[in-house]
Amino acid sequence: METERFARVRAVFFDLDDTLCGYWDAAKAGLRRTFEAMPLPGLSTEEAVLEWAAAFREFCPSLKRSEWYERYLIDGRSTRVELMRRTLLRVGVDDPARAEALADRYGAERRAALRLFPGTREVLEDLAARYPLGLITNGPADVQREEVSDLGLEPLFRWVLIEGELGFGKPDQRVFRLAEQASGLSGSELVFVGNSYRHDVRPALEAGWRTVWVRRPSDVPPSADPSAVPEGKPDGAPDADAVIGDLRELPSLLP
Repeated sequence: METERFARVRAVFFDLDDTLCGYWDAAKAGLRRTFEAMPLPGLSTEEAVLEWAAAFREFCPSLKRSEWYERYLIDGRSTRVELMRRTLLRVGVDDPARAEALADRYGAERRAALRLFPGTREVLEDLAARYPLGLITNGPADVQREEVSDLGLEPLFRWVLIEGELGFGKPDQRVFRLAEQASGLSGSELVFVGNSYRHDVRPALEAGWRTVWVRRPSDVPPSADPSAVPEGKPDGAPDADAVIGDLRELPSLLP
């Protein structure tokens, strides 16, 4: 039985964005509201979102290998401003002040739109009565702390490990080792629950943890490709111990 795979689990760690809360849903809503209130010249709201998405695809894949990474770790605003600056340049506008105004509006709109997925709080409260819980999340220190606070998650987690505060994050094995040290448990006694195969599932498997892969159709960044689908598992890669489509399936998996 599937539950037998989790028989030794003594603590549960979670990813945050798009595992517990709808980060990309909030980002898409925030972008639309921003460009509705502050239109880009000659573009509809959806066209403006697609220009931002194109700037995102150009900038973000190499961000962690560039001089931007140290700023990104500490201050999410600097990255938002740079993305808006690049978006404006794509439509022929070189206006740093406007980029700042757009970035600040987007940050506020995204923050206002962020929500836990249905049933998440109930699942966490159920599990917190049975196991100590931890959070391992990538992203800037300020943004991630803001999200944890806004969503009211602080009382539920004994350990919170944030990329922006550590200087490294998933899939780096060091973050899983830190979680083991903090909890005093071995990998075989820990389970990681996350939505990304590359950042959550595979590195946790490599660390010797049990894994639960949460797969939702909404887990897609803003994209110019209408057929975009959530990230999959590479051929031949190891399987997660369990795959679920809704976090409310998790409690029944764990003993």
